[in-house]
Amino acid sequence: MSALSAATAVVVLAAAPLPAVAAAPATPAAQLISYKIVLGRCKDTCRIKVKITNISRKTLYDVSLNARLKVNKTKAGSCYDYVGTIRAKRQRWAGCTVRSSRLASLWNRWLDGEIRWDTHVSTVVHYEYYR
Repeated sequence: MSALSAATAVVVLAAAPLPAVAAAPATPAAQLISYKIVLGRCKDTCRIKVKITNISRKTLYDVSLNARLKVNKTKAGSCYDYVGTIRAKRQRWAGCTVRSSRLASLWNRWLDGEIRWDTHVSTVVHYEYYR
């Protein structure tokens, strides 16, 4: 028997194109993972890395990451990464790069001084486990 579950974290990383680190909120009892989001170099492309920790005694299968990047509440792009299997009490890094023409045009507008550069990353981690 299999059960599907998804965990969502929303982290605001504000006002600097420099690397920033933010921790995910506390996980409810129903979730089997915790994670930390790291927004790397973010100019005309943005690198998003997520450390996914399996906090349960179950092995998680088919773990995948979806990330959506917003700049000033405007969707700048999204990316996807397949992580694979995470054994019990272990962790894995997932990462993806957002590349879009919208992100490049927002970066050019920031260089010209027209807009601020407030980034907002939301991630969804999907996994499957067997009871």
